[in-house]
Amino acid sequence: MKKIQIEQDLFVQMVKYFFSDELGFDDDDISEFYHDIKKGIDKKLDAISKRGYYTKYKTAETEAERQEARLKYLDAVGMHEDFRF
Repeated sequence: MKKIQIEQDLFVQMVKYFFSDELGFDDDDISEFYHDIKKGIDKKLDAISKRGYYTKYKTAETEAERQEARLKYLDAVGMHEDFRF
């Protein structure tokens, strides 16, 4: 299984969220932690998928697979179609 690194701020938010009872946070703080964690995880998942598309593009065995992965990667990073070669 591969390991994934997360930012320190995201880790701290997760600790505060899961130990909120022991640390004495109120419901507003917990809600804020939840939204920050969700945003951080979504950002990380996007980065993982972009990296996967890029890796597939570089390591695909056939030209068709390579082109498909390249287009998925360019879509994922938001590259406008007019700037693609």
